[in-house]
Amino acid sequence: MKQERNFDDQVEGRNSVLELLESGKDINKIFITKGERHGSINKIIAVAKEKRVIIVEKDKRQMEEMASTPNYQGVIAIVPPFEYCEIEDILDEAETRNEEPFVLILDGIEDPHNLGSIIRTAETAGVHGVIIPKRRAASVNSTVNKTSAGAVEHMKIARVTNISDALERLKKAGLWICGTDIRTDTYYYNQDLTGPLGIVIGNEGSGMSEKVRKNCDFLVKIPMQGKVTSLNASVSTGIVVYESVKQRLRKK
Repeated sequence: MKQERNFDDQVEGRNSVLELLESGKDINKIFITKGERHGSINKIIAVAKEKRVIIVEKDKRQMEEMASTPNYQGVIAIVPPFEYCEIEDILDEAETRNEEPFVLILDGIEDPHNLGSIIRTAETAGVHGVIIPKRRAASVNSTVNKTSAGAVEHMKIARVTNISDALERLKKAGLWICGTDIRTDTYYYNQDLTGPLGIVIGNEGSGMSEKVRKNCDFLVKIPMQGKVTSLNASVSTGIVVYESVKQRLRKK
């Protein structure tokens, strides 16, 4: 039986490892499958050598034992544990870009694939940072990194003890907090989503906690026309976040 390991310190897959190399972040070592010397593997090897990252070849069986997923594509990078930032670092990022803060707050996303997809959407939409809780939620690991297509390397992510306290800190910094909740009457496209803004996405099954819901300045929902009355959390995120992007572009 394969021994359980903590995979928070490795990144798998060709695109993810290439993104990691190009981000300039620390890499302890890169393992590749013996004989894998074609396609993007060659680019990974070239960039790694240029950046003086150690490359080690292992046979397929050894690589499969190391990998956390079956689709590691012949390459695994060993990295220092993911470095979470502080909420202030996210606000500083907005100031550095000379933009109004645009933050995503995740209240208990448990599926690492959802977390990775959400981070990917946030990065492409120009969100300045993502806030996640320390307990009862997915953390950044190799699955999240791979699902995000390497976006975690370019996104500021804060991990906090209490989401409600984090919302209060964002409010004090001038942000309006928008919650997503099917119980409200306001559709997302009828709400002003411009200006300094934090968007809260709740747990995949139960949504936002009641305490977090009460801490939101306003709530929005996505219209549901079918028999299924909920969307995947990453899909909901994309819909609401890009409505905000659309509104912001219109104001320019």
